[in-house]
Amino acid sequence: MDIKWLKTFILAAKYENFRKAAEELFLTQPAVTKHIKRLEEYLHISLFVRTGKNVTLTSAGSRFLSSALKILNRYDDEMEEFEGWKQGYNRKLTIAVAPQIAASVLPIFLRTFIEQHPDIEVIINVVRSFEIGEDISLGKADIGLSRMKPIQTDLFYEIIHRDPVIMVAPNLEGKEQEQTHINEENVLQQFRLLTDNHPAYWDTLLSEIKRYYPRIRTIPVTQMEITKRFIETGLGISYLPLSIVQEELKNGKMVEIKPDKINLPDSFTYVITKRETPEAGEFSSSIRYWMREFEKK
Repeated sequence: MDIKWLKTFILAAKYENFRKAAEELFLTQPAVTKHIKRLEEYLHISLFVRTGKNVTLTSAGSRFLSSALKILNRYDDEMEEFEGWKQGYNRKLTIAVAPQIAASVLPIFLRTFIEQHPDIEVIINVVRSFEIGEDISLGKADIGLSRMKPIQTDLFYEIIHRDPVIMVAPNLEGKEQEQTHINEENVLQQFRLLTDNHPAYWDTLLSEIKRYYPRIRTIPVTQMEITKRFIETGLGISYLPLSIVQEELKNGKMVEIKPDKINLPDSFTYVITKRETPEAGEFSSSIRYWMREFEKK
């Protein structure tokens, strides 16, 4: 049985249309028809009922579809593992990581981890924090780095980093506005507040801000990287974890505004696992140690 026949069958079953399957596979329609015919001959059963230009799955076709998907997934997994072996890997670790962690502390640590474990093929899936627990629970990832606790009861989690949240604003130096004597109140009055860029602390924080500054103007922005770009260009201010904005503060693209009334929260980084594979264990131990060293700096 040719794997191409399975791929053609799965798409033809999806669309119940040979022409659409041909377009997606960059094949001619006669080629699709030939693949299906060869597969039916191999299985000794009809998979489609053909009525003019329309096709529908037979009962056998519906039953075989789930088998075809399993076979194709297994084929892809085995080929991926073989390609990894060709590159010198004999182990694999899939990490689900939140975007803000992937863009801040992960790259430096990951470089060290890969250098120390050249036999482990590392796969990074960047997903939103509230999706990480589900990915690990379903087996799509071996370990997760998240800004939120998982809600799944079959997972284990541990805080590996505590990150203070600070107010950051555009650097007004050199512009018409004066940078001196800027405080929490006049910054919140002057700029719109960019909210919703962190899933864990915003609801509580925004409620407290509105208690002191009920007329604050807000713009929800759900991505931290976009929030930072908006701040740099003067579109607003926000409350972000320190590790996310350290480079911008150092380069003078942003300034920190000390709080007057608002009690600022902490942002936590969690390592999440379901089962302690050797690779996940090595990663967890390494990142715990690295985070402790990072906090000392």
